[in-house]
Amino acid sequence: MFNLTTILTPEHVVLDVEAHSKRSLLLDLAGRLSGDEGEARLIYQALMERERLGSTGVGKGVAIPHAAIPGLDGLVALFARVRPAIEFDAVDDGPVDLVFLLLAPETGGSDHLKALARVARLLHTPETADRLRHLQDPAEVYAILAGRQSSSHAA
Repeated sequence: MFNLTTILTPEHVVLDVEAHSKRSLLLDLAGRLSGDEGEARLIYQALMERERLGSTGVGKGVAIPHAAIPGLDGLVALFARVRPAIEFDAVDDGPVDLVFLLLAPETGGSDHLKALARVARLLHTPETADRLRHLQDPAEVYAILAGRQSSSHAA
């Protein structure tokens, strides 16, 4: 099974991000993953281009925005919990509060597909999603995403 710790660092787990729209959220998250404003704009544009193909809001409050980025050396991820939940054009028309953003190199092979599948399975587990919504410590959230803590463990 694909291990998310190869692409997600504890520093890329952010809780209670405030955003008023999908666009403002993706711009904020792009900035958190980039070294400068130009790079943030490139990431944001790639994410929005992907959203134009169809929403990455997969339902049950979860979105998995992703894009290929020129010059990227490997997969990079960021997990954000959004407060309050925002409209994301999700497949179930519900608001989104759990966001797992994934950036892949243009020539990334199948690793990005493995990562997307792993994230989708993890976030669609009701017990895991519930814990991610209620934990206050980013380290505990990271532990769940990294598979180091049981998703059924009491919060």
